[in-house]
Amino acid sequence: MILMIDNYDSFVYNLVQYIEELGEAVVVKRNNEIKISDIEELNPEVIVLSPGPCSPKEAGICIDIVEHFKGKKPILGICLGHQTIGHVFGGDIIKAQQPVHGKVYSINHTNKGVFRGLKNPLNVTRYHSLIVDSNTVPKELEITAITDKGEIMGIRHKKYLIEGVQFHPEAILSEYGHEMLKNFITEARERVHM
Repeated sequence: MILMIDNYDSFVYNLVQYIEELGEAVVVKRNNEIKISDIEELNPEVIVLSPGPCSPKEAGICIDIVEHFKGKKPILGICLGHQTIGHVFGGDIIKAQQPVHGKVYSINHTNKGVFRGLKNPLNVTRYHSLIVDSNTVPKELEITAITDKGEIMGIRHKKYLIEGVQFHPEAILSEYGHEMLKNFITEARERVHM
């Protein structure tokens, strides 16, 4: 079962649908309607931190989830969830060079994690005004995707299965959205059996 933490974003159920289309069961809980003990009781295989309209500090339980479950549960952060991961490990969250809402951009990636086996570059859809500052990426994280202007579009923890993407894989104009989500879930299951 996949636990989706809903950060009050209108795209959450598009993301849920994408994951369900992969044959996965998804439980959705709002970021202020669940506690760490509830998550432990649910015992999800994967935790997904959804997009949302605010900054990591205003994203309910999301910071606590990353801090508590790092190294214990695979965590995938999307947009606000990605920024939350960057913030928890010590990166600064800053305003992007320009806010983007529903714009398609080409990104280059490292072929790791969610990007494993995907064409490079690829097109993704961005909806955000904040980013993880590339000058403050902590040593525990590696950058996995960037725009041609050097803005971070993907990060990954070097030890734990914690990964974030700044863009929306579930947006219709993002390429390989299903494959990215499947790559993360597959890696989560592979690590369990190592």
